Amino acid sequence: MKKLIVLLVALSLCLASCAFAEGAIPGLEDGVLTVAMECAYAPYNWAQPDDSNGAVPIKDKPGLYANGYDVMMAKAICEANGWQLEIVQLDWDSLIPAIQSGIVDAVIAGQSMTKERMEAVDFAGPYLYATIVCLAKEGNANAAAKGISELSGSATSQSGTIWYDTCLPQVKGATIVPPAESAPAMLMAVESGTVDFVCTDMPTAQGALIAYPDLKLLDFAGSGDDFAVSDEDINIGISIQKGNTALLDALNAYLQQKTADDFNALMAEAIKVQPLGE
Repeated sequence: MKKLIVLLVALSLCLASCAFAEGAIPGLEDGVLTVAMECAYAPYNWAQPDDSNGAVPIKDKPGLYANGYDVMMAKAICEANGWQLEIVQLDWDSLIPAIQSGIVDAVIAGQSMTKERMEAVDFAGPYLYATIVCLAKEGNANAAAKGISELSGSATSQSGTIWYDTCLPQVKGATIVPPAESAPAMLMAVESGTVDFVCTDMPTAQGALIAYPDLKLLDFAGSGDDFAVSDEDINIGISIQKGNTALLDALNAYLQQKTADDFNALMAEAIKVQPLGE
């Protein structure tokens, strides 16, 4: 009889375990959402030496913590779903491969929801709507530009972005130089005078003005002389492995409760606490 009871208990536990596994989100069986980002793309994300302002430890990076809009959004999503959050730091070009290989569960890193990326990953969101702008240094002729037809000289942006691949080629007066490897490198190029202007999105530009107050933000919206972009260019999403519909649904369930004003308010909070060195 005792053996029978033990067997029944074991069978019950096995069935319960199997039922949990069937209902579990692939990759999140341990209740941990592993999120990749550059940790070098303020105000979306950055690295800092302490946990101030709610920063989260970066995995395998002792003494370094991640913060920024992407971290704040990831924390809110995890809190809503009862998950723990783990941040992994990767360079920009490694983000999508990390999703495809299953190294991480999601990328929350300011990625535009382009058709090209959607061929490789699925996207939840948007979790932000980002307009396209330019930055030029005060004193440069481009700082007075009222539209893209008035821009001229050398220009660059970050590699692997719609800013470089889609937007800069629309500036007929620009000499496009090789792309910068990262957002900080892009900003340093215009701050140092290596290029005359750069193309980026509004949140990145707003964050840049804190670190480099001598830069001028050029927003051509409503001028009739602006960049031609589609929703996929300015909709910022969370990428996950293709076919992981359970995770996709969970992320969208949270994001669809939020408005553009909610997103902008959180981005304003990130910009406010952004380190000046970023």
